[in-house]
Amino acid sequence: MLTDEAATYASWFSTLSDPTRVRLLHHVASAPGPVTVGELTTLLGVSQSTCSHHVRKLAEVGFVQVQREGTTTLVTVNPACCTGLPHAADAVMGALTTGSVSPVSGVTVRAMTAADWPDVRRIYGEGIATGNATFETEVPSRRTLESKWLPDHRWIAVVDGQIAGWAAAAPVSARECYSGVAETSIYVSDAHQGRGVGKTLLHHQVSAADADDLWTLQAVIFPENRASIALHHRAGFRTVGVRERIAQHHGKWRDTVLLERRRP
Repeated sequence: MLTDEAATYASWFSTLSDPTRVRLLHHVASAPGPVTVGELTTLLGVSQSTCSHHVRKLAEVGFVQVQREGTTTLVTVNPACCTGLPHAADAVMGALTTGSVSPVSGVTVRAMTAADWPDVRRIYGEGIATGNATFETEVPSRRTLESKWLPDHRWIAVVDGQIAGWAAAAPVSARECYSGVAETSIYVSDAHQGRGVGKTLLHHQVSAADADDLWTLQAVIFPENRASIALHHRAGFRTVGVRERIAQHHGKWRDTVLLERRRP
């Protein structure tokens, strides 16, 4: 993490260490329009001088914006700062890594063919068995996957003549306005973990998407799969947010992290 980024994140979290400021920021962010200091004073149950002090602290780091209209102080949220919080949380938790993803020597990538389907489904099954790769509990049929995935965005990784992993992209919607948005999947076989297969596949997937006018790639990953989250950050993905209790998996509610990458 760069020194200036660390200093910025430190100031953000330091400012939010006071619970009253968190409550204040929540009220401002939830309001349909500007909120006066007087209104915040009533909502928080503090004195006006205390409220004004907290507003100044939040404004200093950019969480809120303050505007004077006569004798009234109006407070609004600064979306640019607040939307940076997921990124800051990733940095603090170690999910962010520096650098980029590049092809790894010894790993080649080619287009998926009909002959690859047995290995594709086998590797998919290995991912399901980990419990942290997908909500699927059984390997989908070839027909299901073929109908789901974009024909020109299915890739196979090969190591020493063996299929080591695959990547695919699926459209997120049939609507024309979302034609350039796709959800990505990457699976690496158990026997080829830690050999750069995921890096090479993701690099190829992103490069192909950029060349084919896909303007947004999104990935949905279990928060327990921190290695995958870190890998996607290295490829230019950012955390959009955490979707809490989004679905059940083996009878247990699970969260997912939504990440996205916009084409430069």
